[in-house]
Amino acid sequence: MQLMYPGFLFGLLAVAIPIVIHLLQLRRPQRLLFTNTAFIREVELVTVRHRNLQQWLLLATRVLGLIGLVLVFCQPFIPAQKSGGMSAGTDVLVDNSFSMQAGSLGQNSLLADAVSQARSMGQKSSSGGQLRLINTGSRLLLPTAYQAALDELKPSAQNPLLKLREEIVSPRGEASALYIFSDFQKKAVDVKTLTDLKNKEVVLVPLVKKASGNLYVDSVWLDDAFVRVRANVGLQIRVRNGGENSLSGAAVKVFLGARQVAAYRVTVEPGQAVTSVVQVQVLDDALALGRVVTEDVPVTFDNTYYFTLQPAAAIRVLEIGAEPVAQQLYSNEPLFNYSFAKPQNVDYGALQRANLVLVREIERIDAGLRDGLRGVVRRGGSVVVVPASTVNSHESYQQLFKTLGLGAVQWEASTAAPELREVAMPSAGEPFFRDVFGAQQRGASMPRVAPVLRWSRTGTDILRLRDGESYLANFASGSGQVYVFSAPFAKQYSDFSAHALFVPVMYRMAMRSYQNEQLPAYRLTQGTLTLKLPAAETASSAASRADEANFRLVKDSVVLIPTQRIVTNELRLDLPMGMDALGFYQVQRGGKVLTTLAFNQDKRESELAAYSAEELRGLIGPNHPNIKVVESGVDGAGLAKYQAEQTGQPLWRYCLLLVLLALLAEALLVRFGSRKAVAPKVAVAA
Repeated sequence: MQLMYPGFLFGLLAVAIPIVIHLLQLRRPQRLLFTNTAFIREVELVTVRHRNLQQWLLLATRVLGLIGLVLVFCQPFIPAQKSGGMSAGTDVLVDNSFSMQAGSLGQNSLLADAVSQARSMGQKSSSGGQLRLINTGSRLLLPTAYQAALDELKPSAQNPLLKLREEIVSPRGEASALYIFSDFQKKAVDVKTLTDLKNKEVVLVPLVKKASGNLYVDSVWLDDAFVRVRANVGLQIRVRNGGENSLSGAAVKVFLGARQVAAYRVTVEPGQAVTSVVQVQVLDDALALGRVVTEDVPVTFDNTYYFTLQPAAAIRVLEIGAEPVAQQLYSNEPLFNYSFAKPQNVDYGALQRANLVLVREIERIDAGLRDGLRGVVRRGGSVVVVPASTVNSHESYQQLFKTLGLGAVQWEASTAAPELREVAMPSAGEPFFRDVFGAQQRGASMPRVAPVLRWSRTGTDILRLRDGESYLANFASGSGQVYVFSAPFAKQYSDFSAHALFVPVMYRMAMRSYQNEQLPAYRLTQGTLTLKLPAAETASSAASRADEANFRLVKDSVVLIPTQRIVTNELRLDLPMGMDALGFYQVQRGGKVLTTLAFNQDKRESELAAYSAEELRGLIGPNHPNIKVVESGVDGAGLAKYQAEQTGQPLWRYCLLLVLLALLAEALLVRFGSRKAVAPKVAVAA
């Protein structure tokens, strides 16, 4: 047996107090009243023997009680039989990610069980009574502070197992034992991070949850990025079952604001996903705040998915040419903001703001215009190129195609009377024409064109001629798109601008050029997000760069100041580590609300498949003897057994029991130990 605090042995000096009292009490004379001297010797012998026995027993109980009390403070324990137990310090890491809210095999959640077992470790610790709770930092905590820190643990969007990377990068100078309480999800655990902890003993305590299904929203997206007010838009909702049991007839509800706009039921097998489309409408120009609510129990932490719908602003269309051709087409529709410019009078500010730029039959495209068009596709806009028919323009267009990354094209020989060829009927499977046509008529007339250039098939053909050559193709360039016609719009080369197909094609190119500057939803764990800034906000931010906290994220009464930087017209925000609450956050600057963002948990947290103790042992392998996998058992019995083997068996509880038994024995001796003297029998002569 060893003592954790041997200094308290000086308390054994207090044993002398009851001994001295006992000796003084024995020497004190007692007065005895009697009436007959014949009974003196016998009565005296009986009374003194009984009194001496009682006093010695009382002395023994008091001495044992004091000795037991001193040993309680000394913390005796039986040393471990095995070597390599816990060393200079004990670190504890409790996984408090969202997945730990799932139910355990008992009545509590996994997080509650983990906190309970970590609390019992603090009560049994033999490392000077101090531990480190890595969730809250690297400070050594006294038992009271350690227990208080455990009580304050709340579910977090950040996986605390990532803190192990910090342990690897900057390990402590002293070796220590690390206990990890987690469900060890297969989607969230990096086994390599665990095996890289070579400077300490690592004890993995996997917590087992109840088998159940878990329906959660994997993602939400729109059929069309262009959301119009009071017009139906298809909202695609993909739900997935991240549990082990199948889900049948689970309810899914969709809300926009306080309005429920859709409800349906799904049946999803474990590990499978189901995608549904619901039609929703935005009633006004304000940003719509939406929710998808799934109803499944007992796992409820991911039952709500937040998203936003931003009604599209007017699409800015800029036509550059000798004379306007698309003016009547776009000006009559309020969805578009149309402007026209001649090549020598281009407003480059309008060019940088345009969603779609139509470059039509320009004789010469100078370097400034080429750079401006390259800037359009770099920021995600679209450029439509309609070639000129003159030979002098070929070199200029060749340089434009090279600048936009399309490569070289081949030009047709110029003729006085070009041959017109018919355009083929568009393919019904072409995504460009989705929802554009109704029932197609085989005999419908199509436009006739005379191509002046051709290109290699590196793009996507939208319209072809009947002989298979491309008439309109789409090329990816930067973050945007480039559309190229093979023939001019001039009458001798094409009747496309007068054909009924002209309107839907031009509308579709303009609508596809629009990119929503804000995603419907973000993840709390994505680290950095990028937002487009209006021109006024960009200028204002540039004028006040001395203020390091221009933009803030506000949710109810919580105000977060993220790390931020502005690059051209983009705002880049690094999400702070303390950002754990799901829901809607306003982006504010100077008290003004710029937009509202929707944040959800990492969907890996919803995948509940976890490693068992045997699977963890197999993944770690025999080459890492410093890593142990311990099954927690019922109420932590398995962990308690392992800890007793490693740190020794504490005996202070038995010492406390000795104190209580000594007090009980003393009370019984005082209450029932007094004995009345019995008079001897005297024979009386007759």
